[in-house]
Amino acid sequence: MSGAFDQMYREVILDHYKNPRGHGTIEDPDAEADGQNPLCGDEVSIYVAFADDGETIAEVKFSGRGCAISQAATSMLMEMSVGRTATEVATMEKEELLEEIAIPLTPVRLKCAMLGLTTLKVALHKAKGTPLPEGLAGFDELELT
Repeated sequence: MSGAFDQMYREVILDHYKNPRGHGTIEDPDAEADGQNPLCGDEVSIYVAFADDGETIAEVKFSGRGCAISQAATSMLMEMSVGRTATEVATMEKEELLEEIAIPLTPVRLKCAMLGLTTLKVALHKAKGTPLPEGLAGFDELELT
């Protein structure tokens, strides 16, 4: 990856970190979950409101704090999730989010990047019984409720 290309993506991540999309809370959400990554202190709570069909994600917001990668990845995820069904998001491959992030991540940073997605999938599972995230084995440190 060329330096300029890499730099462009770093700026996108910084923009999402400084101006997160979908940051906030939803009163009486249809689905919610909290996730923590104790390794670097990332915390995220995700709130989902479904459209009238009870399946399509009409609104999704997150609150929390953490490193630039965890916050930016969760911000990107908010944009990617609106208008999709619970099942579509619950089965979203982590690669789809990683393509959005577009910079190489170390294994530790990968956990930061996946915190939002994993937490969102847990929220959908609790509300809709959608499949839990696959491959959570590598993410044992994440605390999800």
